[in-house]
Amino acid sequence: MPVSEGVERKKVTTSHGRYYSTRISSQRRKKLIVIQNIRRRKCARGLRISTITVEKRHISEKEALAILVGTQIGAGVLGLPYVASKVGLIPALGVLTGVMLLMLATALIVLKFSAGMGGAQMSTVARKTLGKPGGWLMYLSIMLMSFGALLAYVAGMGQVLASLFGVSETIGGIIFWILASVVIYHGLEASGKTELIMSYVMLALFIGVTIMLIPHARLENGLYADLSGILSITGVAIFALGCHTVIPDVYKGLGSYEKTKRVVVLAFLIPTAIYAIFMASFLLVFGRNTPEVATLALQELYGRMGWLVGNFIPLLAITTSYIGIGLAQQSNSEEFLRMRRSYAWALTVIPPVLVYIAGVRNFADVLAFAGDTGDLLAFIVLPLLIWTVKKLRRRPLG
Repeated sequence: MPVSEGVERKKVTTSHGRYYSTRISSQRRKKLIVIQNIRRRKCARGLRISTITVEKRHISEKEALAILVGTQIGAGVLGLPYVASKVGLIPALGVLTGVMLLMLATALIVLKFSAGMGGAQMSTVARKTLGKPGGWLMYLSIMLMSFGALLAYVAGMGQVLASLFGVSETIGGIIFWILASVVIYHGLEASGKTELIMSYVMLALFIGVTIMLIPHARLENGLYADLSGILSITGVAIFALGCHTVIPDVYKGLGSYEKTKRVVVLAFLIPTAIYAIFMASFLLVFGRNTPEVATLALQELYGRMGWLVGNFIPLLAITTSYIGIGLAQQSNSEEFLRMRRSYAWALTVIPPVLVYIAGVRNFADVLAFAGDTGDLLAFIVLPLLIWTVKKLRRRPLG
């Protein structure tokens, strides 16, 4: 005849029995905690591009703005002057402004749908609105963006290490890939707070470089127009302005749709103004001769000091961006495809270096490819598709 749980506990009288009872109870609690964590993970599963997250339950509007701006500031900015030099100052400013307005519109779409679902991540919004194909399309677009970004960063660091140590660009790129990819495999990611600090250090450096360039600027250097490079600058601008994946976290931190909407608008206006000034300052000094990694041109103006600053900025920006995007994509593959870490790591970092070794190593043009494909899908096409599908479902038949 079975004994009830309460009676069973009373029968445990020896010291060994009490230890055994406590141990079983502890194991049950641990098992329950593991099950709860798995359930939470399944419920909150979402694809990310940035490793910056909201660490506090409640944040101020200033903190929210810092998070969104910090997500945007990265290595992508270094390619803007070069792609701008392909079209001229006026067309470049026009494209940057147009892309900003379009990205702002889709960011507000993401905010509206995420808020309506209690702060759901972009992948969850896509899956609930577009079904499983929507979730897969989101994953593949982020994967494509990550591939292009990591390839561009290896190419950019190849140039930087070649300048610093006199090695060939190929050797420099492979050395960087090995070191940074090992960091990604071991998951040594910085906290969101650390990444934000690094982003603002880079922002301060960008402003400092702009100040260094102003005395050498000449208006005639940028006053030309060549529309053959429109696609390139569009892609890099899309890449440099992406912060959509952090918007759900910011909304949950602020707890207010209207406050978040106000912050999102500022988060696009402020970086765009900074990007425009940074881009224009290089174009007005170097014109069509602006290099792929723009800051490397500072050596021509300031010698050793310009060489040091010009290499330090991309060294910092590219390294942090490579590790951040690599970690995010490795995590995406682990969760979405349920892969082991070693396989997710290989899928993330090996294809870009193989393509680099094969000879594709133009920093700015590869960034443009990433922006024109993965970022375009994740940040523009999918939000617009989600909005359109939702509108059509609300429209009465007949």
